[in-house]
Amino acid sequence: MPLSQETKKYTFADYLTYPEDERWEIIDGVPYMQAAPAPVHQEVLTELVRQMANYLTGKPCKVYPAPFCVRLPLGNEKNEREVKNIVEPDISIICDRSKIDDKGCNGAPDMIIEIISPSSIKMDRVVKFNKYEKAGVKEYWIVEPDQKLVSVVVLQSNQRYGRTELYTEDDKITVSIFPDLIIDLSVVFTS
Repeated sequence: MPLSQETKKYTFADYLTYPEDERWEIIDGVPYMQAAPAPVHQEVLTELVRQMANYLTGKPCKVYPAPFCVRLPLGNEKNEREVKNIVEPDISIICDRSKIDDKGCNGAPDMIIEIISPSSIKMDRVVKFNKYEKAGVKEYWIVEPDQKLVSVVVLQSNQRYGRTELYTEDDKITVSIFPDLIIDLSVVFTS
């Protein structure tokens, strides 16, 4: 839920003042506190990170599980402290190491995975979908642990996400940005 309905637009400068033991995101200048994830969420996250990290060992790209700050500048900010879109995706994969600093990632990750909960459905399916597309995230997954379903979109040459591909617990997903990485969903959804 939004912190307040005031007209003030919050920025990365405000984000840096929030308590470290709380998870916050700022979307279009509006802060949202993140709920603690359920155990099934963490189990799915852990398995996805395990499979991806094993594949990425020794490669230039790195996987970062939440909590991990991603700043999505719009391009009109004078400096990073003015960024009004700060997210904490469940999983981020970043190949351009120049985007990484001691505060997280400044710019679009190559891939983002969000594991939805009942309270995050609209944010992940609509708001973040649009933000990630506009920022240039090459591949975006929305994982639904309760339905054992994964929706995958890939950025096309027109800088828009293409058709949504759906996968169930019986499927294996070939990651588009790493064609030799295949994620086995039967292992991800074992619970």
